[in-house]
Amino acid sequence: MDSNNGTAGKRTSRAGDGRAHMTADEMDEQRKQNVAYEYLCHLEEAKVWIQACINEELPPTTELEEGLRNGVYLAQLGHFLAPQVVPLKKIYDKDQSRYQSRGLHFRHTDNINHWFVAMEKVGLPQIFYPETTDVYDRKNMPRVIYCLHALSLYCFKLGIAPQIEDLYGKVQFTEEEISAMKQELEKYGIQMPAFSKIGGILANEMTVDDAALHAAIIAINEAIDKEDPEETMKALRNPSAMLVNMAEDLPDNYQTTLYEAKMTKSEISRNKSMDPENAEHDVYDELLTQAEIQGNINKVNTTVSLDRLMDALLKGDRALILQTLNSPSLAIRGVQNENVDHYVQRLDELKDIKQNNNSNEVVTLEKEEIQQAVNKANLDADKEYQKARAVELINEAIDSCDAEQLLKALQNPAAQLPPVFDYACALYFEEFHNMRDEKQSELDYDEISAAVRVLSAVAKINEAIDVRDPERTLKALTSPEACIPNLDETNADRYQTQLRESKQAKSEIPDSPCDLLTHFEICTCINVVNDQVIEEHQRIEAIQQINNTIEKGEPGLTLKALQVPEAKLQAVVDTQAYRYQVLLVREKNKKSEGHTDEEAELWLEEIQTAIDNANKDAQFGLKLSEGVESTNAALDTSDADKLLESMAVPELAIHSVIADCKGMYLEKLQEALEAKKSQGESGSGWMMNRLKDGSKFYYNNNTKEYKWSRPDGVVKDHGQLNKEEIQRVVSDVTAAHDRELLFQANENLIVKIQANYRGYQARKAYKERLDFMKRQLPLIIKIQSKWKMVLQKNKYRERLEYMKDNEKAAVKLQAQVRGWKARKEYQGRKKFFCDHLAVIIKLQSYFRANKARHDYVTLMNNANPPLPVVQRFVHLLDFSDVDYAEEIELQKIRQKVVSEIKSTKQLEDDLDQMDIKIGLLIKNRVTLQDVVTHGKKLSKHREDGQNMPKGLKGLSKACHDRLEAYQHLFYLLQTNPLYLAKLIFEMPQNKMTKFMEAVIYSLFNYGANQREEFLLLKLFHKALEEEIESKVDKMSDFVTGNPLVVKMIVGFNRNQRGQNSLREMLNPLIIEVIEDKNLRINTNPVEVYKAWVNQTETSTGVTSGLPYDVTTEQALKHEEVKAVLAESITRLTEVTDKFLNAIFTSLDKIPYGMRYMAKVLKAALEKKFPEAAEKDVLKIVGNLLYYRYINSAIVAPDAFDIINVEADKQLSNDQRRNLGSVAKILQFAASNKGTSFEHYSEDFGGDSSYLAAMNDYIRQSHEKFKKYCVEACEVPEPEDFFHIDQYSDIVTIAKPSIYISVQEIIDTHQLLLHHEDQIAPDPQDPIHELLEDLREVPSVDELLGTDLPEDEEMRKMLQTQLGKTEISLTLSNKFEVPEDDQADVQQLLVRTKRMVVDVIACQTGDNLLQILDSPASEEQEELHQSLVKKRDDRDHRAKIDSEGGLMRQQSMSGDTRMPLSMMKTKVKKNLQNLELHEVVTRKNGYQDLVNMIAQDIRNQRNYRNSRKHELMRVRETVRSLQEKRMFYESQIDYYNRYVQKCIENLQQKGNNRKSRGIFRRDASQKAHFESLKYSAAKLHEKGIILEIGTLPTNQFKNMQFEIKETADPGVFEVQAKLLGMEVKKIDLVFQDLLQLQYEGVAVIELFNDAKVNVNLLIFLLNKKFYSAGK
Repeated sequence: MDSNNGTAGKRTSRAGDGRAHMTADEMDEQRKQNVAYEYLCHLEEAKVWIQACINEELPPTTELEEGLRNGVYLAQLGHFLAPQVVPLKKIYDKDQSRYQSRGLHFRHTDNINHWFVAMEKVGLPQIFYPETTDVYDRKNMPRVIYCLHALSLYCFKLGIAPQIEDLYGKVQFTEEEISAMKQELEKYGIQMPAFSKIGGILANEMTVDDAALHAAIIAINEAIDKEDPEETMKALRNPSAMLVNMAEDLPDNYQTTLYEAKMTKSEISRNKSMDPENAEHDVYDELLTQAEIQGNINKVNTTVSLDRLMDALLKGDRALILQTLNSPSLAIRGVQNENVDHYVQRLDELKDIKQNNNSNEVVTLEKEEIQQAVNKANLDADKEYQKARAVELINEAIDSCDAEQLLKALQNPAAQLPPVFDYACALYFEEFHNMRDEKQSELDYDEISAAVRVLSAVAKINEAIDVRDPERTLKALTSPEACIPNLDETNADRYQTQLRESKQAKSEIPDSPCDLLTHFEICTCINVVNDQVIEEHQRIEAIQQINNTIEKGEPGLTLKALQVPEAKLQAVVDTQAYRYQVLLVREKNKKSEGHTDEEAELWLEEIQTAIDNANKDAQFGLKLSEGVESTNAALDTSDADKLLESMAVPELAIHSVIADCKGMYLEKLQEALEAKKSQGESGSGWMMNRLKDGSKFYYNNNTKEYKWSRPDGVVKDHGQLNKEEIQRVVSDVTAAHDRELLFQANENLIVKIQANYRGYQARKAYKERLDFMKRQLPLIIKIQSKWKMVLQKNKYRERLEYMKDNEKAAVKLQAQVRGWKARKEYQGRKKFFCDHLAVIIKLQSYFRANKARHDYVTLMNNANPPLPVVQRFVHLLDFSDVDYAEEIELQKIRQKVVSEIKSTKQLEDDLDQMDIKIGLLIKNRVTLQDVVTHGKKLSKHREDGQNMPKGLKGLSKACHDRLEAYQHLFYLLQTNPLYLAKLIFEMPQNKMTKFMEAVIYSLFNYGANQREEFLLLKLFHKALEEEIESKVDKMSDFVTGNPLVVKMIVGFNRNQRGQNSLREMLNPLIIEVIEDKNLRINTNPVEVYKAWVNQTETSTGVTSGLPYDVTTEQALKHEEVKAVLAESITRLTEVTDKFLNAIFTSLDKIPYGMRYMAKVLKAALEKKFPEAAEKDVLKIVGNLLYYRYINSAIVAPDAFDIINVEADKQLSNDQRRNLGSVAKILQFAASNKGTSFEHYSEDFGGDSSYLAAMNDYIRQSHEKFKKYCVEACEVPEPEDFFHIDQYSDIVTIAKPSIYISVQEIIDTHQLLLHHEDQIAPDPQDPIHELLEDLREVPSVDELLGTDLPEDEEMRKMLQTQLGKTEISLTLSNKFEVPEDDQADVQQLLVRTKRMVVDVIACQTGDNLLQILDSPASEEQEELHQSLVKKRDDRDHRAKIDSEGGLMRQQSMSGDTRMPLSMMKTKVKKNLQNLELHEVVTRKNGYQDLVNMIAQDIRNQRNYRNSRKHELMRVRETVRSLQEKRMFYESQIDYYNRYVQKCIENLQQKGNNRKSRGIFRRDASQKAHFESLKYSAAKLHEKGIILEIGTLPTNQFKNMQFEIKETADPGVFEVQAKLLGMEVKKIDLVFQDLLQLQYEGVAVIELFNDAKVNVNLLIFLLNKKFYSAGK
């Protein structure tokens, strides 16, 4: 829907203003538009009423008819009216998933029948009922809407439904929506029902006295007008009024309500009466009908009863509440007196909730809410009873000792217990049996529920134990229902291990009644694990104490800490206390080095290792000391062998021991011992030895005790050697022995070393001498130079004397040498140049290029460039062969583009028709021949698609003059946009679309080149400004309406170039969204909830127990639904952000035309609404750029060629929903919509506050959109962008041409004649002269000069075919300046510039005056003639290559053919004329003309660049069009294969028939045509013939019809005979009947007076001629 465009008031006003100028057809068209608008209003009224009844969102108004066909909404309405006869479970496809995925199913008709049953139940008269086919087949949807209106009024009278609103004039629709509905109504071909007379018809259907009822109703209306409650009450009591349920104590309420209803109806009637075209007065237009009066009485009764109920709730009066609920005015169903407590509870809860939602204001419950509360209360009461019964069954099962029976009783849903698991059957039985034995009485519900809750939790724990997942086990243990105390999450793994071991041990016990762990056993396992953990904690504390004691450095305390029982350390010895302390401190320090924490603590294993190492060290120290003791004993006895044996002890570790030296060892050791004895006392027995780690070990040989530290008072025994002293002596002895052996083995090497040393001494002496020489070097050099000087002076004196004696010879030799040197220098320079020739050329080129660059900069930037500079570049103004080649290629490609566009469009239209014909083939089985024929037509289009128009050469001479006049006319229409801009708004809109597509785009060649795009943009500019100025009353009209020019702008910019831009911008993102299989954006909580429930039940195989039909609020109560919605919103934001970035960074890809129109739109709106805020203007600009141009490409990328979709593949619903969601958020961002809950509710449906999280994102994106729109409008004007001005057509080598069909030429001519005065009110306007030259509109054959046959049908067919003939018109300006030089100053200026260009190209000079005054030489004349000849040759080749499409204007070329002298004379004369008109002046040497030539050179450069870009662009366009054509051809092939298959199947079936059918007959057999004969009476009995003119029915028996096959398949000959005499004969085409059936035509006329039912006639022909069993 849109605003203002479709309102009845505006349409009536326009009709009234223009009635004097409207033709009969236009008035009829206006009437049809009004009927369509009124029907759309009735559709909206029905939609709003159904939504209010069923509380569900319906499709948009324009799609409501299609949405009702499956009957789901109608069945839901039936449930609302009569829930007892139409329960929800009876509705087929309630969520419409089957309908959305596969379309209609025959079972959908059951829904429509449910609706009929509900209407019968409430008592609606049968006269209003539609047929099932009216709904299912959409045969007569207006009758369905009419029935809904009657049903609403009837139900309102009964008080069971709200009153339907009258929305006529209050809702708006776009012109497209109204036109589309008008076409739909025309297809129905029926009389629109009188909606305004429903009340009267309802009254007539009552079996009462119509006159008395009518009088009573009028009396009531009159009493209402008097506003006297008592008199109104008296009128209401009149028995003839048939009113019921009136309360005597409510007259004031009745008066007020009825008076307001009557005033509202009167106002609506007055609004409708303002539309005389659609006004149809009825007496009840302003009077309340009996149904409306009864409905308002019921409404008052209901309102009062609701107020009384609220008072009773406040007072807590249960009796009054029960009385009110049972009152007829409320009509609450299912009220049971014994459930009153439940009613009060539910109503109080509902009232509190509603009051909290309304800020604690006083609220009144609605009738529907009360009914829901009563229903829920009844369910609550029933559940309580069922629960009590279930408890009894459970106790009985416990008494019976039957575990299976107990399990079934616990699983009974009526018991309302927590979930009970089958695998825990034995557990439940054992525990419940124990509970019963302990209590010695029956268990109550609370005990059973609590037990089941705990036992089910225990069962889940057992299940988790079996899975061996510690996390799952811990989760089950920590469940509140499990009631497991003393749990610690850190012990999860231990719990799992202990429980699994206990469960396994229990399962191994034979004859165990239950393999599952009980609650007590689980608690026992938990306690065991906790005890183990506590013990470990105590051990950890002991370890921490040991670490703390180590830090104190007291071995005694450390020993006590090690001996603590909780530490559980092994082999702790008291004598090792000091060693323990040392090793533990050392270990702790070592550990601290590898950690950043200085207080690193030792672990249990490390402490135990230190203790073990200390004990091992003590054993090692003892053995070491014993070895030392044994060695000293051997010294005392002087036993060398024993000495060797003692030193071999491993612990002693004496190395380098050689058996041959044992005597020496004994000797030296005894000497060392004697020396030591002399140093101190002997006999104490204490010695000190060092272990491997350097630790000191004190040992007493006498007492065999040891210490780790030196005891106080101990004296060292100097009578014994320790290990180090022994090792020292042994090493010295062994070293001496080894040295002696070494000298003996290396005597030669020693001699060699001595020799080398002597050599070293000699070299040292030499080096000292050399150093002396270096130090005295200056003195040595001075002595040598003195001596050399003396020798040289003697030689010089001798040479000087020789030269004096031979002076002449010396001079001659010098001359020879100087000559030789000069020649050598020249040859060297020459060789240098030859060797560096490339570098020299490069330098020269650089110098020339620098000079040319300087001249070019001067030409481009200097306001007055010198003439020599202009002469350097004047050759650029002439066209080269490359220019001609590019122009020819561009012309041919443009022709190809236009041809491809039209051919592709024709293929698309024909494919649509092919779809329809295949559908008819499937339905009727007999139209294959037409499908084949159409397929051949498609093939012909494929083969002939590349045929190009022939141009003027293809026409006869007689038509040439007329076509030349058309060339002048179309040139004027192209270059003056005002004509077409006015014509657009003069034409009816329903004809405008066809005109735009058929003529305007053809006239401008679809904007195929820059000139035509420039002119088309000028047309759009004028038209857009005109529409805003005259059609837009407020800014919102542009957004909510559907401006005509905007459609044209968007349609043009969506051509292939614009489409390529959109494809490049959006294709990667859309492909990413489509190919992302995991992307499912769904923001509908109800759908998400249903999907979640389905997934849960599918994965578990267990019924979830959750309701399937929920409201949005109920769905949002589930965390899983919220999580999915949050994920959808997050993904939606991420994807939308990618699209936003792509759009914002691709501004340069938006076509220039689209951006320029945005600039024009912004300027026009600011001019029309100067006080409007910039943000409001930018919203409308954003609406144009995004919503109208980009949005559709995102929503339907396959329809706009953004992506390639194969013929047999389509996008899925999920993919379309994802793209639609992204497009909707982008639309909100562009329009700043969605920053409140109301907007979300409008667009997403229902209360969508959960989507409010996107508000900030939308606001931020909108700010970016505003900046984007401002930047989009910053584009140059078309003149600057395209470099086109008013003289461009004069200087271009290619004349403009268009490719247009003959019928389009004729249609344009006819439209211009029809609206001539409106588009050109000035009598002197040149278009009048052109239209006068063309005279009346010719026919197709007259325009082409062809002769047509006299046969009318053949003539029409040939005219249609000839009308599609395309011709090429080379446009020209009839009002171009003639040859007279003084006729037009501007034309004179152009000619003069052309001649000056030729002059300065052949003759040089400092300024133009100097060149014009100096005579031309013969060489310069020859140069000029060669230029002319070269130009002629080039033009001739171009004319041949382009088939006459490229030619230079003759008036121009004529001037440049003159000799230079004559040309300069003419130039001087022209310059004088131009100086008189103040165009140029002689004072500055005609510098102004030179500046103009320089500007032409600049423009020519820009033109060449733009032409290259255009060539690339049109090549890409041709490529894309060919891809599209290939796509359509693939569809054609797909259809052809399908049709071929149908032919084969039908032919195969036809082989078994007596006749070959309508498709093919056997040529070898004699043709046999069957015929049927029926009397008119028989056909009338079958329902085929309805009437025959004025012939009475009793005379039908005298009329006979014969239907006979013909040689033409699908064509039947029908003869009509009256009393045996042939009256008429016609040919009946079966395909025409199918087409009529497809268009919904039910009745046709044969023989101009016989009315025939189309459907039954098709059935008869199918049955008699095409049935297999005929």
